[in-house]
Amino acid sequence: MNRIVVTGGSGFIGTNLVEALLRAGHEVRNLDLKAPPTPELARHWQAVDILDGDRLTQAMRQFRPDAVVHLAARTDLNGATVADYRANTDGVQNVIDAAAGSSAGRVVFASSRLVCRIGYQPKSPVDYQPTTPYGESKVVGEQLVRGIQGRPFAWTIVRPTSIWGPWFHVPYRNFFDAIRQGRYVHPKGVRVRKSFGYVGNSVHQLQQLLVAPADAVQDGMFYLADYDPIEVLDWGGKVRQAFGAPPIREVPMTAMRAVAGVGDLVSKLGWRSVPLTSFRLDNLVTEMLHDTSDLRSVCGELPFTLDTGVQRTVGWMQAE
Repeated sequence: MNRIVVTGGSGFIGTNLVEALLRAGHEVRNLDLKAPPTPELARHWQAVDILDGDRLTQAMRQFRPDAVVHLAARTDLNGATVADYRANTDGVQNVIDAAAGSSAGRVVFASSRLVCRIGYQPKSPVDYQPTTPYGESKVVGEQLVRGIQGRPFAWTIVRPTSIWGPWFHVPYRNFFDAIRQGRYVHPKGVRVRKSFGYVGNSVHQLQQLLVAPADAVQDGMFYLADYDPIEVLDWGGKVRQAFGAPPIREVPMTAMRAVAGVGDLVSKLGWRSVPLTSFRLDNLVTEMLHDTSDLRSVCGELPFTLDTGVQRTVGWMQAE
């Protein structure tokens, strides 16, 4: 796997992946509408919209990739219908067509854990329960991949859970910022475990999926997360210590429900950056655990501990 295309390589996970692949000596082409965040990565970038099928196909053929990692997507939850997420539906079909017309022998497609409602444990890889238009669009994208005919390449689907680390944005950048500024409050007495992933580990897993034996990953679906769940308040405490920030305050759930209700109201009035809504509060207090044993068997042990991930992320934020 010497020549690798990364769609969406200017985004959060994409930036980290492109950096890691270059360090490993691969030739990389980042196909993204947006320029990368650092000048060093600009020479590996080509401005391509995945909704422009012809240009995407041309770019793939010219680069002649051995593999493709498809990360480009619309990821916010502000869309009203699936039609607002064409990048996640028509864009996936364009990537399938472009990869099939290229030299790629393996393609990893990024989906989302939100193909199922938070806390739901799907009974199979095609047991879907989306609750948002974004989640519905990711279901469509997975179905397009599963409908590939003729197997022109080996494909794998990954569902990133909640990934955090350098180059991240909302919502977990907000979580770190709130702790640094002493603004984060936690529901009193609530301890909840989550299958989250530090981006350095996620990038390691993606790299391993590219080089694993085909029969171990072909037609497979893996949740992208660290193998050991984190406990949210414990994680927040490590972030607080790394920043030297004030202690995290714990607030009764009744008070947080009241604040979330106000957030719901102002959100309906059009305010997009609401600090707390019922959706976000429910997300916080609902356990989110995924079985990563199959991913572990393919990718092996992870290079970064939780403590190391927190230190690296805080260091990046302070340097930035």
